[in-house]
Amino acid sequence: MLSGVCSPEPKILRSIGKLIEMAGTRVVHQLLRGRLQSQSTAPPVFSSFFSKKDQEGVGSPGMKALRAFALLGAGVSGLLSFATITSADEAEHGLECPNYPWPHKGILSSYDHASIRRGHQVYQQVCASCHSMSLISYRDLVGVAYTEEETKALAAEIEVVDGPNDEGEMFTRPGKLSDRFPQPYPNEQAARFANGGAYPPDLSLITKARHNGQNYVFALLTGYRDPPAGVSIRDGLHYNPYFPGGAIAMPKMLIDGAVEYEDGTPATESQMGKDVVSFLSWAAEPEMEERKLMGFKWIFLLSLALLQAAYYRRMRWSVLKSRKLVLDVVN
Repeated sequence: MLSGVCSPEPKILRSIGKLIEMAGTRVVHQLLRGRLQSQSTAPPVFSSFFSKKDQEGVGSPGMKALRAFALLGAGVSGLLSFATITSADEAEHGLECPNYPWPHKGILSSYDHASIRRGHQVYQQVCASCHSMSLISYRDLVGVAYTEEETKALAAEIEVVDGPNDEGEMFTRPGKLSDRFPQPYPNEQAARFANGGAYPPDLSLITKARHNGQNYVFALLTGYRDPPAGVSIRDGLHYNPYFPGGAIAMPKMLIDGAVEYEDGTPATESQMGKDVVSFLSWAAEPEMEERKLMGFKWIFLLSLALLQAAYYRRMRWSVLKSRKLVLDVVN
């Protein structure tokens, strides 16, 4: 996992919240048990309540008001402690990322296949040097982002270790459609050694493996900032408020003009982020378009069946429901 550095402020806030909660709980117990006296060092408001309690007794209306005031104090202390825990969780789990209007999020919306093609180009030229996609094969790109001939040409650019041959030796060959995307490192230890101890995660299911995945990945790629005052980032890490802890080992990779798109689209930072997230969303859910189309077909067929059932019920049962029974009690 990537290393993170948290600010000490949430720990201080959490300690203050615990002290407030303990103090509020102690006061509530003392008020309910009637152990505080009117001669104590409490404020005048408390003193008036205590004197009424001594004069009127436990079951009097004054004691009921005292209990209500005590419960109110306990609720306020609980809210303060909850607020400190919430701020601490925000620092530990990262800043909440905004929601972006992805074009494929609609009920009947499909992927932007031109964006998927550009996103694969961004992954191939920027991300593939560190991150793997071990669940995706080259044949998955056929009909989605490339033609079969283009995909074969892409696969032939890599060399795959295969074998053994007839002599029992391993050999290398050009890639085929059935081959998966190449791994950037031979094993996890080599990946950690090359990245200062951080292990780059596999991106095959990254938009499903993270909470609010598509928005999180886009906000992470485009959310690099200078650390605010009071936050120190050690050497080798970079500040990103959307990453848990705020410190991430991956540097800022998307820079304007870093990729030259084949279709001439301006390669801005946000455009590259949108395209690579579209590609990763497709990789995590390649059957989405077929699932939506099949669901629409089933809804249409079930609607026809419902109309037929309603008409049949009206035709068959209308006579029985509209007839009138008369009982002749005289004869």
